Amino acid sequence: MANIYPFKNRKILITKNKGNTHYSVYVIDGYGTEHHLGYSSVLSEAFHEEVHRKAEKIWDNEVEPKKDLLGDAIANCIEIDKKSGILKGNSDGLD
Repeated sequence: MANIYPFKNRKILITKNKGNTHYSVYVIDGYGTEHHLGYSSVLSEAFHEEVHRKAEKIWDNEVEPKKDLLGDAIANCIEIDKKSGILKGNSDGLD
């Protein structure tokens, strides 16, 4: 039987930080990519319908993000340098 819900990490996040007057709206796609939809000062039924419509559009068109091979290789080199003691954590980066 096929998995009907292959993307369990799809989410709609509506957050409001303490002291803010607006809500921030994000959609997380099946690959964990965050899409910021904007801000709203009210949470009406029409607003929720619009957010769900936009989320469905994002989810219908999601694609797997491409790997950043160069960035991953550089990050791995930095980790190797840290483990071997080459990098000492100087703020100027001139270790």
